[in-house]
Amino acid sequence: MKRLFKFFGSVGQEMKLVEWPTMKQTRKDSWVVVSTSVLFAAYFALCDFVINKLLKLFVLK
Repeated sequence: MKRLFKFFGSVGQEMKLVEWPTMKQTRKDSWVVVSTSVLFAAYFALCDFVINKLLKLFVLK
């Protein structure tokens, strides 16, 4: 039990040393993640569409 309290005490000390991002930086990072996800989704949808059309053209004739 003593080790558990010591652990949580050290966690609290470390959390005080963390440099948290600002709201502006968080918004910027979130925008990068969302836009990258949308671009990848569009890319894979296009690849899926092209492969599907090629399969229908050559295999499922």
